[in-house]
Amino acid sequence: MGFFSFTQELSMDLGTANTIIISDDKIVVDEPSVVALDRQTNKTLAVGERAKLMYEKSNSDINVVRPLRDGVIADFNACEQMMRGLIKMVPRGHHLFAPSLRMVIGVPSGSTEVELRAVRDSAEHAGGRDVYLIFEPMAAAIGVGIDVEAPEGNMIVDIGGGTTEIAVISLGGIVSNNSIKTAGDDLTADIQEYMSRQHNVKVSERMAERIKIHVGAALTDLGEDAPEDYVIHGPNRITALPMEISVCYQEIAHCLERSIAHIETAVLSALEHTPPELYADIVKNGIYLTGGGALLRGLDRRLTEKINIPFKVAEDPLHCVAKGTGIALQNVDRFTFLKR
Repeated sequence: MGFFSFTQELSMDLGTANTIIISDDKIVVDEPSVVALDRQTNKTLAVGERAKLMYEKSNSDINVVRPLRDGVIADFNACEQMMRGLIKMVPRGHHLFAPSLRMVIGVPSGSTEVELRAVRDSAEHAGGRDVYLIFEPMAAAIGVGIDVEAPEGNMIVDIGGGTTEIAVISLGGIVSNNSIKTAGDDLTADIQEYMSRQHNVKVSERMAERIKIHVGAALTDLGEDAPEDYVIHGPNRITALPMEISVCYQEIAHCLERSIAHIETAVLSALEHTPPELYADIVKNGIYLTGGGALLRGLDRRLTEKINIPFKVAEDPLHCVAKGTGIALQNVDRFTFLKR
């Protein structure tokens, strides 16, 4: 884009846990969906990683907010401020002034009209001139490399921070879908609750997230892929004395059992509403796992054994939705977007 071009094209995966922005086919922003605000002036102090460093550590003058909960905007003002801050991180190229923005944003397939309007309004207030919305499972399928316009059934299970999106896609549209609010944040909360109940130790949300990353698993037997135990430190829930606990993946697999079973049920429900011809395609093609939850150790194996259809973790599952929105932005005439 040249000096006199005033429009910049951005595609965005506005996620509960992370927000990813793509410009000119490159990921230019990949930051936590967190914003720090001054309580007195409501001025933005930090966004993304800098704000996350303040999360659960701030004083009374600083309000650190995760503006999205369960895949939708919970705090409209904070979301707008966060989007503005993240968009400012995008290189402007040779623009002398801040360009107007043409944007594609991925949204959960279970979003209501009010929730869709909130995303669109936030994007427009943050500088978006032309704002297109696309359902996240469709974007994920495009990002995986599936030919979504083919007369063939493909299934995507996108496990994000706030929602798990399950969709059967054929001929450029979603044939059947299931969007549930059991996802990465619930797994983190399960770990917090388990550590409190089983080990009598208080752990923060961030610590529970680290436990999930280091020893999170969906199976109690991972064989050679088993991670080493993870040591954490925290206060005793009753005495407040310091404790050191070694956590193994087997106990985390047990504590995540209920939430993973809920995801299994949702996948089976989506398959139940799939037309037989498309069902046959899915059995042949397998089911793709995307999103941060796809990285949970042994999840693909567990789902394959439970449902008898091969599950495959997509290459680079964290960025599938963002890549899909980027491809959709380059082909706005080909793909179906949500109407205004």
